[in-house]
Amino acid sequence: MTAASAAADVLEQLLTDRYSCRGFLPAQVPPDVVRRMFAIAQRTPSWCNSQAWQVHLLSGDEAAAFSDRLVERVTSGPEAADIAGPSSYEGVYRDRRRACGFALYNAVGVARDDADGRLMQMLQNFRFFGAPHVAVITTPKALGTYGVMDCGGYVANLLNAAQSLGLGAIAQAAIAMYADVVRTELSVPEDRDVVCGVSFGYADPDHPANAFRTERAALDEVVAGLPV
Repeated sequence: MTAASAAADVLEQLLTDRYSCRGFLPAQVPPDVVRRMFAIAQRTPSWCNSQAWQVHLLSGDEAAAFSDRLVERVTSGPEAADIAGPSSYEGVYRDRRRACGFALYNAVGVARDDADGRLMQMLQNFRFFGAPHVAVITTPKALGTYGVMDCGGYVANLLNAAQSLGLGAIAQAAIAMYADVVRTELSVPEDRDVVCGVSFGYADPDHPANAFRTERAALDEVVAGLPV
């Protein structure tokens, strides 16, 4: 086996094993591990090396207080995102979204007609699923789509770095849907947009929400011109 092949195997295994963690243990991650995770993600390539991402990291009591403000905001008024969400999910995108949602609710025992249960599960997004750490990623408004795209690459690498260090993590667009309270609580400058949050910590192996996995489309469905 060549060095390149071995490296590819490691990366493939990380990507295969990684999942969106929705149940965490309360123990905080040691500072040196947190620093290494962010140092790995900092190697993310970006448009003209702009490195659009800026991160607000909260841990422990600070994260809990931020969570309380988010829950208060979510239950008191409509969304106020900096970056508009999808206008609709149609066709296969709707099917994938529904499959993911149904799998989650089935895993945690929430029936489709259980409105209260679904609300409580939705609010777990703003409790960071019990994670002791949350990182909020922002991008300069002036960089537009390219800044958001670069932040997406950064978030993907942050998730994979967490996996490589034995941590659970989940990217959360839900946090960005209430950018007004995020901006106030974290003093985010007006010239930056809130992109998303990433909650992380040690996964709870016994939490039912961590028991399901999402599917991936076959290569032929997404890549035209693949060699035979």
